[in-house]
Amino acid sequence: MEAAGPSLRDTLQTARKSKRISQLDLSLRLGVSQRHVSFVESGRAQPSRDLLLAWLHELQAPLALRNVALQQAGFAPVYRGSELSDAVLAPASEALGRLLAAHDPMPAMVLDAVWNVLQMNRGARWMALTLMPWLAHVPPAQPINMLDAMLHPEGMTRYMTNLEEVAPAMLAHLRDDASAAPELRSRVELLTAQLLKRMGKKTLASWPRQMAPVLTTRFATAHGELAFFSMFSTFGTPQDITLASLRVEHLFAADDLTRKVITAQVR
Repeated sequence: MEAAGPSLRDTLQTARKSKRISQLDLSLRLGVSQRHVSFVESGRAQPSRDLLLAWLHELQAPLALRNVALQQAGFAPVYRGSELSDAVLAPASEALGRLLAAHDPMPAMVLDAVWNVLQMNRGARWMALTLMPWLAHVPPAQPINMLDAMLHPEGMTRYMTNLEEVAPAMLAHLRDDASAAPELRSRVELLTAQLLKRMGKKTLASWPRQMAPVLTTRFATAHGELAFFSMFSTFGTPQDITLASLRVEHLFAADDLTRKVITAQVR
């Protein structure tokens, strides 16, 4: 006999706790009593459709999770998930392409919620193949998953010269993503175990004493040590599950050497 899946109360409790919002704070935001919030979370009361939508909005729950909660409550899902290639998302897809092209020759890529690389510009392709030449043998139709690339024996973490500085922040970011996308958890656990083995618990749990304005990641390459910092772009107020899950990572040169190498190599 299969175990029952999460219930509405489980979903709502997990979503609230992941945002570190108290029942009292949530009740004030929703304009209902704390008692009612408690009753809904314990399964003793059933929220209306409008209240549930407002509840999930206040918790900034992912759109896919909002659909799940609506179905758990017996309501029809509200949000659809289109393929990026669908005609309805053509303007968004074109915007992503323009954003990537505008960032060349510096690397930029489109990532989904589970860190699959959906699109790359010329700079990102050059960087990926420079750090991980084995990617040239991956079938074109097979998406590259960034966590799988890190977990690979010849993955990119091998070439990070400041891994001790980067790893704690990187894992914190990944754990935060995994709280919204549970399918990431197994990969994050594997990467954590791999880094623990390489660096030790004390090192992995430490943070730099002096924090720079932005975290720079440094890579040893045949062209010298390349240094980058990153920014992320997302769609504003997306109403499609696919668009809500996408983000563009833009890498910027952190020093003159990196800028000169990228400009010379990416054509």
